[in-house]
Amino acid sequence: MTTTIIRREYSKETNIESLAELHPLLQRVYQARGINSSDELERSLQHLIPYQKLYGIDKAVDVLFTALQAQQRVLIVGDFDADGATSTALMVTALNIFGFKHVNYLVPNRFEYGYGLTPEIVELGAKWQPDLIVTVDNGISSCDGVATANELGIKVLVTDHHLAGAELPNAAAIVNPNQPNATFPSKALAGVGVSFYVMLAFRGLLREKNWFTDNNLAEPNMGQLLDLVALGTVADVVPLDKNNRILVHQGIQRIRAGKCRPGIKALLDIAKRKPEKLVASDLGFAIGPRLNAAGRLDDMSLGINCLLSPSIDVAHEMARQLDELNKERRTIENDMKEQAFMSLDKLNLDTKAMPIGLCLYDPAWHQGVIGILAARVKERHHRPVIAFAEADEFNIKGSARSIQGVHIRDVLDAVAAKNPGLISKFGGHAMAAGLSLPKANYEVFARAFDVEVRKLLTENDLYARIDSDGTLEAHEIDLTTAEMLRNAGPWGQAFPEPIFDGRFRILDQRIVGGKHLRLTLSLPTNMQPITAIAFNIDTDKWPNHRCDFIHAAFRLDVNEYNGFRSLQLMIEHLEALNEIVN
Repeated sequence: MTTTIIRREYSKETNIESLAELHPLLQRVYQARGINSSDELERSLQHLIPYQKLYGIDKAVDVLFTALQAQQRVLIVGDFDADGATSTALMVTALNIFGFKHVNYLVPNRFEYGYGLTPEIVELGAKWQPDLIVTVDNGISSCDGVATANELGIKVLVTDHHLAGAELPNAAAIVNPNQPNATFPSKALAGVGVSFYVMLAFRGLLREKNWFTDNNLAEPNMGQLLDLVALGTVADVVPLDKNNRILVHQGIQRIRAGKCRPGIKALLDIAKRKPEKLVASDLGFAIGPRLNAAGRLDDMSLGINCLLSPSIDVAHEMARQLDELNKERRTIENDMKEQAFMSLDKLNLDTKAMPIGLCLYDPAWHQGVIGILAARVKERHHRPVIAFAEADEFNIKGSARSIQGVHIRDVLDAVAAKNPGLISKFGGHAMAAGLSLPKANYEVFARAFDVEVRKLLTENDLYARIDSDGTLEAHEIDLTTAEMLRNAGPWGQAFPEPIFDGRFRILDQRIVGGKHLRLTLSLPTNMQPITAIAFNIDTDKWPNHRCDFIHAAFRLDVNEYNGFRSLQLMIEHLEALNEIVN
């Protein structure tokens, strides 16, 4: 696969007064991300979008207040990923703090029940005799499940962030920034962000009604929930718009200050991450996968219980179990990935012959890992991918991952509209989605999916692209700049960490850890050595001792070892150069 490095556009002459006090490099980086005012860089909670702007929020808190006054039994129904786990833990924690005495949670096992508030989950939850079901990170498409709950006399409050279908469930209240009629300025809230907003609004109502004073309760500081909000938001890879950057930054600041819950502290310990040095990528690449492993291979209740545990010792034991599950997940993933890549290589398809919308299916694949597999194949072949696994004797489940320019849920919607009955159910976001269909429909679906994707992409769109913030001067490639950029985020989806590109001389190169390339580099005009590493390198091509120069796309990183901090380049892409070109 060809990779192209594209330089981001920014104004070389800064005419934005409110950014003028920033370091010139930060001005350039922020401008390239569409920041036109220092106001957009605010990270204090007072700049959050007010909860009053969320459509349906008043009805939702009225439902909750009625339940609280009568001490009704409340059942939280979550999702089996990190966003669902953090949303569940947040809702359970907040409701208990507010004075509910009967709160429980239920997370569908993906292998038995699948996603969302299905009729089967309602019937299972009904054994606990709840008066109210609150969905978190799901429910907007659960028309049948809500109908079943209504038949059983159970009210349902839906809190979700997924895109709505043609029909909304007949719930007592719905809070979702992406539902019809919603005008909330940020459509990017994760499920945990929606849950936080609902609890923020609920506290506001309780304050108005003197609930805390009348019941001798301390009014809770909602900041204590922000560690969960930061973790769920980053792990769900939602766009980090201004509102989400505030939520994530504030959560990270609490974790850095040692104010996070024992479960997150335990997960950081097991991942060998220091809380005081935490950045958003640690949540996404170190903590999120360990939490997700429970839902992928076993039962997300383990992850939720870890987040809810008041004991650091108990949390550590659960974090250890999550770590073991994550190791198992990696082994399964590697086997599936190797098999998928070998199958595609055997087909000997060139770029033009391979479907642009690519579907893969193997009955032996693990249902909980197909999402990661789809992501890995997408990264290698740079096209939308759906990986399928067997759900039962007659049905298969798929997990889709997309690339820029293809809203994957809209593609599935188009396929379903043109082929009634082809897909059993589907849902998701722009970049990721899930679906189910009869096994007998797979070949027809695969062709229909490719047809729809080809309407959106051309052959030229199938080249991987790295957006670079340009070159750095020699004096900018240092630890001070790396520290400055590290603290200028939080970086993440739609607000990416700065990547630069440049030409370097290779002073030394060797493989470490079996598949990573350790490099010692220098600028062509400066022989000062610079440490760099490229992870998961193609060992058939590297080390390349005939190569003296490279063109590399890289991030500046801070490497800490035995208390000593040093600069390290994290190589995102490298190309061999025969000689330096000025």
